[in-house]
Amino acid sequence: MHTTRDLSVALASGLNDADATVQSMPDASPVKWHLAHTTWFFETFLLRDTRSDYRLFDDKWPFLFNSYYEAEGARLARPHRGMLTRPTLEHVLAYRAHVDAALERAWSDLQEHHAALLELGLQHEQQHQELLLTDLKHLFSCNPLGPAYREEGPAPSTSVAAELRWLEGPSGARTFGHTGEGFAFDNEGPAHMQWLAPHALADRPVTNREWCAFIADGGYETASLWLSDGWDWVRDEGVATPLYWRGEGEPEARETFTLSGWHPIDLDAPVTHISFYEADAYATWAGARLPTEQEWEAAASGQAATGGVQLDRAEAVQPRGENPEGDFASLYGNVWEWTGSAYRPWPGFRPAPGAVGEYNGKFMSNQFVLRGGSCATPRGHVRATYRNFFHPHQRWQFTGLRLARDL
Repeated sequence: MHTTRDLSVALASGLNDADATVQSMPDASPVKWHLAHTTWFFETFLLRDTRSDYRLFDDKWPFLFNSYYEAEGARLARPHRGMLTRPTLEHVLAYRAHVDAALERAWSDLQEHHAALLELGLQHEQQHQELLLTDLKHLFSCNPLGPAYREEGPAPSTSVAAELRWLEGPSGARTFGHTGEGFAFDNEGPAHMQWLAPHALADRPVTNREWCAFIADGGYETASLWLSDGWDWVRDEGVATPLYWRGEGEPEARETFTLSGWHPIDLDAPVTHISFYEADAYATWAGARLPTEQEWEAAASGQAATGGVQLDRAEAVQPRGENPEGDFASLYGNVWEWTGSAYRPWPGFRPAPGAVGEYNGKFMSNQFVLRGGSCATPRGHVRATYRNFFHPHQRWQFTGLRLARDL
């Protein structure tokens, strides 16, 4: 528990109360809201619901820090989270300390009788650690001063991206989804059989250098490359580059905003902060397609999920090029990889009873699946069956792509 809970506090270290309060867009949440919401989860579902002697830290706070659990009653609307000038960051940290102390006192009993719910709370907090960083990055990017979350710049790529290679994937009937060993979120199961047609995956993600070629070739100006909704989005929003890019002309003249401020684009690093629409358009331009989530899972099943560029400490994370581990580079870490698969339940899926059953199932519409984790994902959090999901226009997460093609 301490490793996970302490990392959240470390991620907020060095921020002032204003940094932790402001909300830059409705999709994002303030830092102190993340710190309080993850604490509310433990207080509500573990302490309030299992400890008869526990008293809420403040009986008004559940309204502030419930996210989307209808079973828990009314809550503050998401776009208004940035209006919470009170409680202060200091008060929220006191809330965390209060709940942590109560969890410590009840630890043995919670582990014996509520271990699954306790693990869910810790995994939930790890998800919010990534969101805390990506939401803060978006907030700081809106500041004309380009402030740095951490002064130390992102680590450079450790290798020059080699020419892309195609690796044939397995085909035929295969088992997908979580098999029941170890923790998994409910949307990862149940395990089931599906058929894979012959296909191949790229050995690495698409790089910034390759994306610059897409831009130079008129990729954002060619309607035939885009899905209809994507082309409408490009024109309505004036999209011409990945999020956080600036500059024109030669690739070396472009810069990107990072958690340590503005820096030249690392041309050998995986491209990131792209929408599903952009990923799909690039794949079309490249004469390929996005992988299905089953194709991705089949490739990743033999890879170490703890490898790659992932979050180990409170620092200014950024994707970087790396040497392959086995056949593939960066299947885990660096960037969440868009798939061409709609986010829908696996065959036989049933949400859990009660409020925690709202965790994933009710969001299974109008979104696409991403796989693999990112540089902001806490190391050890993801696995081959892990399913992330976002709407096709969203790109403030560390999102990228790996190409696939039919054989």
